[in-house]
Amino acid sequence: MRELAISRLGVVSYADALALQENLVAERKAGRVPDTLLLLQHPHVITIGVRKGAASHILASPDQLAARGVDVVETGRGGDVTYHGPGQIVAYPILDLRPDRQDVHRYVRDLEDVMIRTCADYGVDAGRIPGLTGAWAGGHKIGAIGVRISRWITSHGFAFNVNTDLEGFQLIVPCGIANRGVASLSTLTTKTLSLPQVEDVVVRHFLDVFARHPVGLSDAEAALVC
Repeated sequence: MRELAISRLGVVSYADALALQENLVAERKAGRVPDTLLLLQHPHVITIGVRKGAASHILASPDQLAARGVDVVETGRGGDVTYHGPGQIVAYPILDLRPDRQDVHRYVRDLEDVMIRTCADYGVDAGRIPGLTGAWAGGHKIGAIGVRISRWITSHGFAFNVNTDLEGFQLIVPCGIANRGVASLSTLTTKTLSLPQVEDVVVRHFLDVFARHPVGLSDAEAALVC
């Protein structure tokens, strides 16, 4: 079973997280670091994927975004436009998919599975919608996915709404899908949840889905996820 280094970073600006990912991808390609999972939150930011026309799905004006302290960043990931903010678990896996997982569709399905399993642990029935990516509960998106894969090394990843203020999504057409809403784990369970505890659940399911052994955890953390 391959190792997975797990790093919980707290609140990190999008620019800093992007630079960290780029460095880790280079190090992973060179074989100097193991597979790595970054878990963090972003300050209020709208990110734009490489899909054509994604920027047109920002509904708020630049002045409105500035007034609310929301940055806008173009990224190299797949997908459309999405929102990140406090209370949302953002996961950036830096994985080498070689030699046995060189399948982009499988990789996306596996990320969805991590979020779907996490929802189930909180009594939320989540699943997939044919033709769309992400994790969905009651027809609303609870987890978005946007990935980049270079020479089978992954970056970017998924954003899972836990205690997220969903008003941030009103600034955009989330993922370019106008007829679907968004949800969070807290709205579906009617509870404010402990983000570190939900992170523990995400890590446990990530390790299981991707068949990885954790490194870089404290003894207490390892007891929770193994």
